[in-house]
Amino acid sequence: MKKDLPKDPQEYLKGQLLLVNKPLRWTSFDVVNKLRYALKKRLNLKKIKVGHSGTLDPLATGLLLIATGKFTKKLEDLTGLPKQYEGTIKFGESTPSYDAETEANETFPTTHITETLIEEKLVQFRGQIEQIPPMFSAIKVGGEALYKKARKGEMVEVKARKLEISKFELISYKAPNMDFIVDCSKGTYIRSLANDLGKACESGAYLTRLKRNSIGDFHIDGAYEVEDLVKIIYPAYINTRDLKPNKKF
Repeated sequence: MKKDLPKDPQEYLKGQLLLVNKPLRWTSFDVVNKLRYALKKRLNLKKIKVGHSGTLDPLATGLLLIATGKFTKKLEDLTGLPKQYEGTIKFGESTPSYDAETEANETFPTTHITETLIEEKLVQFRGQIEQIPPMFSAIKVGGEALYKKARKGEMVEVKARKLEISKFELISYKAPNMDFIVDCSKGTYIRSLANDLGKACESGAYLTRLKRNSIGDFHIDGAYEVEDLVKIIYPAYINTRDLKPNKKF
């Protein structure tokens, strides 16, 4: 259930935690920048602190925790909270980014893949595991994000990370697509789970849909759409043309 938000703009300067449903093809920073702009206009300020507790990829949707004003100091406390995602994995192809951001570069057989096989292989991805993050990620190596290196054709060695997967379950399988739900710790790349599951099934796979349902006790059911939030924060700012992402993805 959505909580009522203050109409007094000064309350956002004091500090608010906003639950936002990130739109498809928006970056997390698109959302932050749009809300920051609305707050600056409403409060007639040149600067106001606005930040988020954890990035979502442009092709993902779902829950973002956005802090304003003095509450941004508490964002670090929220970054380590467990998260839940749901989505779709497509078997039979792989992509360099492990999702639909890049074109498929390899194809694989899928006739042998069944619900029974998937269930059997999912077991190895539960509990404490090690995961290698994708090259198309924001992790910095040598001061530069990996995705920038990847787009230039540069490949670097990425170390595996330890993480916790408390749930990774098959919801349904209709070849070649698998719907799933996963509960995981901070730092988990669902795209890597998709890629690794494809390999475990002696095929290939990539992520085609992802939605973040929850962060700790915060749930998507309590999240506002960006347009609705902007209208609450700055009622005069109703030009929906300005509510598009700041840059095309």
